[in-house]
Formats: sequence, structure tokens, C-alpha cells
Amino acid sequence: MQQLSGMDAAFLALETPAVTGHVGGLAILDPSNAPEPLTLERLTRVMDQRLHLVPLLRRRLQEVPFGLDQPYWVDDPDFDLEFHIRELALPAPGSDQQLCEQISRIHSRALDRARPLWEMYLITGLAGGRAAVYTKIHHSAIDGAAGAELMTTLLDLTREGREFTDIPDFAPGKLPGRANLLLRAAATAGSHPRRAVRVTTNFVRFAPVLAGMAAPFVRGLMSRGEVDGGEFTSGVGQAPPTSLNQPVTAHRRFAFRTVSLADVKEIKNAVGVTVNDVFVAVSAAAIRRWLIDHNELPEAPLVAMLPVALKVPRTGDTPGNRVSAMISTIPTHLANPIDRLKVANDATVIAKAQQAAIPEGLVEDVTEFFAPALAARAARLASSMSLTSRLRPVNVVLSNVPGANIQAYMAGAEMLTYYPVSVIVEGVGLTSLCRATTAACTSA
Repeated sequence: MQQLSGMDAAFLALETPAVTGHVGGLAILDPSNAPEPLTLERLTRVMDQRLHLVPLLRRRLQEVPFGLDQPYWVDDPDFDLEFHIRELALPAPGSDQQLCEQISRIHSRALDRARPLWEMYLITGLAGGRAAVYTKIHHSAIDGAAGAELMTTLLDLTREGREFTDIPDFAPGKLPGRANLLLRAAATAGSHPRRAVRVTTNFVRFAPVLAGMAAPFVRGLMSRGEVDGGEFTSGVGQAPPTSLNQPVTAHRRFAFRTVSLADVKEIKNAVGVTVNDVFVAVSAAAIRRWLIDHNELPEAPLVAMLPVALKVPRTGDTPGNRVSAMISTIPTHLANPIDRLKVANDATVIAKAQQAAIPEGLVEDVTEFFAPALAARAARLASSMSLTSRLRPVNVVLSNVPGANIQAYMAGAEMLTYYPVSVIVEGVGLTSLCRATTAACTSA
């Protein structure tokens, strides 16, 4: 058994009837030259041979009585692989729009917490003889970087795949009893006074940085940011009002696009920015167009949360989360695309500097400090009061995760593209993700 970190458990606590905590990935495949047909039986067989490489896939949650401590991952003695791998077929013509509608429905459904928190769907009937595999797994188990590592375990570099010999039998460990869990919780509670001192000390250290971040907001946060001599802020404060920042429902809508990575690099080299800046600027352009179409483009730039992977060594065999976030304005207020690129670069440079100033371990210590029962109640209260919609700390979430730089295969089928699917949080109705590979930037 292995205990979740406070940050991992936070993704469980944030779930409500309208908000789910899982992330997903959609792989579009060409099975035409696969050594054998891509069927449910074939996919299940491939996964069965690799489960020992990812122990988390056979582990479920074990809650601590009364929510006194973070839950544990424990071996599921009743693990049933066929429950987790499923199949569906699109009706003719098998368009991308039909595929997006199916992914929207599947992604809207919460995972069963009584079982390991993942599901995989083989989707056939796509136009052009293609197929797709959609995988969803709870964010409490992985972040974007860990998800990429998980994919490398499940994928192959050749159509023939890898041979696995001497696969160990699954021997689930003994489940912990209530008394054992309560004793562990009591031991953890003994460290709370020390953790409280550490959290307080870090907040005191961070106070000057926080004041510096808030000062531009007080002077007129989210200025229009003219490129020549303009003021750029991190976006700390209340974001402009939009219809994207209303209480969310349990339903989701998913769409994807692909652009040439070579074109993206040509743009970033010509302007002197980064691939991430191009992604932010393009996302800002799309959001700007949508807001104009709906007659609600604010004069001030929108504010985005940009998740950041922390370079912290992972321990144990559970991937877990090593993430933080930057808050940055995005140039939705600018009509000129070159200006948008330059402003995106300036804003993210400031956001990176401010994020780097946060004391190391502060977020982790804060999430560890609160018991799951308290965190879950706080999340439900915030949801019922629509606090995120009212306070509007951000308008959207933009996430850029590097992808594989090699051709990969799944169950012998060539992977054409891979689209990430993420979490929608209360009061923030739009998440845009980019996954850059050697061939393309895919955005969902």
C-alpha cells in the first residue's frame, strides 16, 4: 500500500456532482498494417501482458475512516481487466465530429472509486479505416508528465511490439484494517504542529512576493498591454467576466485540431518567442474570436492558469502529481497576431518569475495539512456557493505537455495523433491543451 500525497488527494476532494477529477487521452490509430486485427481481445491481451509494469493499474483507493488522513492505493483483490477495457463502434460515416461526441459522453462520466481509477475504450468505425483508443485515468494518480511516462510503457516502437516473458503472477497484498489505518492517521497527526510551523514560515517568506504580484493589480491590473512600453502583469486578482466563468454542469464538449509543428517553429523563430508562446497566442486568438461572436469580448485581457510540471524526483512506483501553476494574462484584447505573440511572451516571462519565487514545497505542505474530510467539505461548500464563478481568479486553463518525438504503435497499430483531454474545474468552463510532437501540435 502507498499513501497519496495531499496534492494527489486534492483531485479527489475537488470532485462534485458536476466536476470530475479524471484526465484522458485519445489516440487515433491506423490498424491497416498491424500484424493482426485490432480487436477488443487483442487490446486486452496486450494490456494484460504489461500490467506488471504499471502496478497502479491494479490498485484501488482505500479511504481512512472518518477522512482523518490521506487515502492509500492498495492492491485490488477483485481486479477484473475486462471491466476496464471496453469497445464501441461509430455509425457511418464515422466522422471526427461523431468521435468527439462519443469522447464527450465518456469523459463526462465519473470513475468508479470502488475499482482502480482508469478505463480504456477501443473505438472502431472511424472514416478511412482508422480506429481510436481513449484512456481515462484519475488525476489523483498522474499528472501530465507521469501520463506521458505511462504512455511509453503501453506503446511500442515497432508494429511487432515487445515480447514479455516470465510475467509475474498478480499476488495482491493484504488489505489494511480500520485499526491499522487509524493508527497511521494518528501518527500523521503528530507531525501537524511541525508542518503548521513550516507552512506559516513559508507564507511569511512569500508575503513580499505576493505583495509585489498584487501591486500591479491595484494600479490597474490587466492593462491593455501595448507592445511598445506597455505594462504586463501576471493576472493576479479578479479576471474579466465572461460566460465561460459560470457554474459548470456535469456535461462536457470535446473538440480537437492539429497544426504542423514545423509551421509553429517557423513562427516562433521569426518572432523570437517559444513554442509555448505560440500555443498561448493561438489559444487567445481562438477565444477572442469566440467572445466576439458572442458579443462579450472584454477590453481587458483574459487571465489563464498554466499548469507547470515540477522537476521533483518521483518516489515509489506510483506516478502521482508533481505540478504547480502559473497565473498569466493572455492577449485576447489584441487584434494583431504579432502583437499577441509578443505580449504572450512578455506575460509568461513575468508569470514564470513570480511562480519561481514561491517557496519550494509550499503548495505541497498546504495540501498535506488539511484532512481529506475537511477538504472535501470545503470543496462542496465552494461549489454550492459558486465561489469560483463569483471570485473569478482565472478565465481559462491552458496546458502545454510535450509529446513523444518518435513513431509509436499501440497493439501493432500505427499511432497517427494523440489528443489530451483534461479536467474542467468549477467556474472555469474551458480548458485548452497542446501536445507537441515532431510532426504536429495537437490541441484539444
